[in-house]
Amino acid sequence: MARYGPQHWWPAREPFEVIIGAILTQSTAWTNVEKAIDNLKKSGKLSPETLRRLPDEELAGLIHPCGYYNVKSRRLKSFVHWFGEEYGDDLHSLFAQDIDALRRQLLGIYGIGEETADSIILYAGNKPVFVIDAYTRRFMNRAELAPVADSYSAWQALFMDNLPADVHMFNEYHALLVRLGKEACRTRPLCRECCFNPESKEISSDGFPCSAISNRDS
Repeated sequence: MARYGPQHWWPAREPFEVIIGAILTQSTAWTNVEKAIDNLKKSGKLSPETLRRLPDEELAGLIHPCGYYNVKSRRLKSFVHWFGEEYGDDLHSLFAQDIDALRRQLLGIYGIGEETADSIILYAGNKPVFVIDAYTRRFMNRAELAPVADSYSAWQALFMDNLPADVHMFNEYHALLVRLGKEACRTRPLCRECCFNPESKEISSDGFPCSAISNRDS
């Protein structure tokens, strides 16, 4: 937080847009998702009802920038059909469910996995669940803080069992790990620029025993 400041994530104006973004961002950069969402907005198609009526080919064309557009078109259609049938497009009713029930329902929808479901719950539903992604796994592995079991639930428990169940904290914590992963803790790490490196010029703490820092050639 000292290095990067508040991330104001998720970058969307309303919960339904967050849900669409969470589905579209699978296996692609957020900049491409923004282009796809902008296409939906400009064409007046960013609503559950209009997405349900939209022909598959037209929807795929609008979300083309985000990649895997045919698959993601089916995923969006699956969600909006389920949302209409089960909740009448009412987000308040959707997020009135407790976390466990909501998560089970979301995971039952085609194309929605654990990371996507938790992103929807945290960022659209404002409920305290910690999102685990590749950036988080990468840094925690390098910092030698990974759980024994390499499963999504084990990674999630690592955070949720050791932090207070606070929506704002989970939001910022995850977003900051993403920022760190993009700027320093990359596939080929830029350890000299990492805020956990005691040698970093902008360091604002006592550093951190990250194995990627202590073993530069690893």
